[in-house]
Amino acid sequence: MTKIKTTYNRRSFLKVSAAAGGGLVLGFGLLNSCDPAKTTAIDYPLELPKNWFNLSGFIKIGENGVVTIMSPNPEIGQNVKTAMPMIVAEELDVNWKKVVVEQAGLDTNTFTRQVAGGSQSIRKSWKGLRIAGATVRNMLMQAAALKWGVPLEEVSTLSGTIHHKASNRSLGFGEVASEAATLKVPEEVTLKDIKDFSIIGNPTKNVDGKGIVTGKPLFGMDYEEEGMLYATVIHPPQFGSGIDSFNQDEVSKLLGITSVFKLEIDYSSAPKWQQKAFAKNNMIVVVGNSTWEVFKAARQLKVQWKIPSKIENTTNDKERLTALLEDKNIKPVRKDGDVEKAFQKSTKIIESTYSAPFLPHNPMAPMNFFADVTADKARFVGPIQTPEVALGMLTDILKLPKEKIEIQLTRIGGGFGRRLYGNFVVEAGLISQKIGKPIKLIYSREEDMSYGPFRPTYKIFYKAALSKANELTAFKVKGAGSQGSPVWPDRFPAGTVDNFLAEHRKMPSTIATGAWRAPKSNFTAGVEQAFLDEVAEAADKDPIDFRIELFKKAETNPVGDKNDYDPKRYRGVLELIREKSNWDRKQKGLFRGVAAYFCHNSYVAQVVDIKMVNDTPKVVKVWNAVDCGVVVNPEGAKNQIEGGVIDGLGTAMFGEVTFNNGYISKRNFDDYKLIRQKDAPLEIETFFVENNIDPTGLGEPSLPPVIGALANALYQATGKRYYNQPFNFTKNSFF
Repeated sequence: MTKIKTTYNRRSFLKVSAAAGGGLVLGFGLLNSCDPAKTTAIDYPLELPKNWFNLSGFIKIGENGVVTIMSPNPEIGQNVKTAMPMIVAEELDVNWKKVVVEQAGLDTNTFTRQVAGGSQSIRKSWKGLRIAGATVRNMLMQAAALKWGVPLEEVSTLSGTIHHKASNRSLGFGEVASEAATLKVPEEVTLKDIKDFSIIGNPTKNVDGKGIVTGKPLFGMDYEEEGMLYATVIHPPQFGSGIDSFNQDEVSKLLGITSVFKLEIDYSSAPKWQQKAFAKNNMIVVVGNSTWEVFKAARQLKVQWKIPSKIENTTNDKERLTALLEDKNIKPVRKDGDVEKAFQKSTKIIESTYSAPFLPHNPMAPMNFFADVTADKARFVGPIQTPEVALGMLTDILKLPKEKIEIQLTRIGGGFGRRLYGNFVVEAGLISQKIGKPIKLIYSREEDMSYGPFRPTYKIFYKAALSKANELTAFKVKGAGSQGSPVWPDRFPAGTVDNFLAEHRKMPSTIATGAWRAPKSNFTAGVEQAFLDEVAEAADKDPIDFRIELFKKAETNPVGDKNDYDPKRYRGVLELIREKSNWDRKQKGLFRGVAAYFCHNSYVAQVVDIKMVNDTPKVVKVWNAVDCGVVVNPEGAKNQIEGGVIDGLGTAMFGEVTFNNGYISKRNFDDYKLIRQKDAPLEIETFFVENNIDPTGLGEPSLPPVIGALANALYQATGKRYYNQPFNFTKNSFF
């Protein structure tokens, strides 16, 4: 049992307010009703209560013991809408079958970090969610103790019931909820020991699962209100261009169209990291009575675009990146020992260069948002990963105070980083403000795919040196990318080799770039792990043995003090994957590749198994070993790992867009290939390291290393190393 203070600051997960009698209390209020349409119940027949008692910012208890737990963070498919309430329910000690989960809207007074990004939702909220549940449990126990006239220490809870063992009395949570709502917040609460968890650690179905498969309106694309209009936007197709003229009058007269106009947005007050993604800030807006009518009208537009005299990005990105890598006047971002001297003394030198193209996000649901903006208030409903950032931009651009703007969240139909950038929310708000009516903005697939922001294009060079004893004596990495470098200077193999050098390069670009699932790591992990296999082969060592040897050195005698990984945990996932995949047992006709990587605070090791079918490689199985601390929901965790694996394989083989004079090469799924079901591995098996470390990220860590494991397996199967993504194995079909 762990005792912990309940109050941190005014932005704690527990909303606090000064009471007339002194001290701090939770912001309580009696809720006379709860709209069932706004709740998502666990898949059990529940009778909702007549009254709800609000015991904290996101816990409500009905008189019949049913508990509503608000899920604060955006749900983007990572299943936090199930996992976060599970954490609260665990410490509250409620029966999970009597829990209703409701998606919270943006509420900066009650919640903190309402963000879906960086695989940080659970990690950042772990302690706060536990305290929230434990605090309400304590207050319910206090209320029961006062009712019975017994010491609090004699009261216990079990699955939504409060017990006094000495007198054999018990009460349901709902029976004391009203009394608990009048009590002060305890200054200190006791958290459960991990060994006593009964909800956390048990496979639990997605609370929205039934609604998703039965077509319930959960997503932004589903949202409708009576009287709303529909809008779509057409941005310039070429980066760096603008709008000169268009046939506004002609399109305005089309059936079902209510207005057509030009819109330009000034994002100068937006955060710098958002501005980088907003490269097309002028657009034509078409508003009408239905999605079909506005899409059809948009295709009738005849636009004269303002084309700049020079576009920075053409088809020579690879040459520009190569030139950057050859620049000798770059200051290292990390330097251990003397790399060049070590290379001169080495017996073997291995060097390779890798590249990857721009990538679109391509979420299943294109950008969409509902907006209803009036002179004195605004209401928004839709899918956004960063609602608080969007609120800040809306405040500045709509000229409305934050307290007059409401943002409700829907499930997000895919994002992978795209919905970190809220330009489409701002566009929806300005369109509604201009026409004075509620609207729903929907991008076409072509508009969604060509706007960006895109995963940057990257190029990276590795060089390694081996001694006569085949020990790694020097390692050099230098990388370049559009708008940023792919190099992580303090990650493995930094810290494992005496002589290490890392250098950054950055290529200016007019193409909008931004975070794409596992930013930077989605490229670096794969190529780093492919290169390490080359070095291991040159050293005549098994790839896993070679890596473990390096980690053991980092454990006992690390180089430098800035290494951002735990070598023991890193080694642990490699040892686990070796055991579970039977790595040391060779099987005829089976070609295997391994990779291991640390990102988003988690460790993942993977083995990809390939067989040749009609002279074509076929991925038959992917093995995963994962150390992410405490696994809150094993079912959801497994789903995230499998999704990352499939996304990574598809990206490695098929993902690519290019730009010619600022124009994108592919604008829809007829020529941009995503991985299909027939392309997926026949089997994926995942094993989690069991420990009591606080949970870390899972939405992204399994994607980056599988690219390297695939490349290494392909080498075993074909004798060819793959240096450039996509791999484009074209003999027959790759899968």
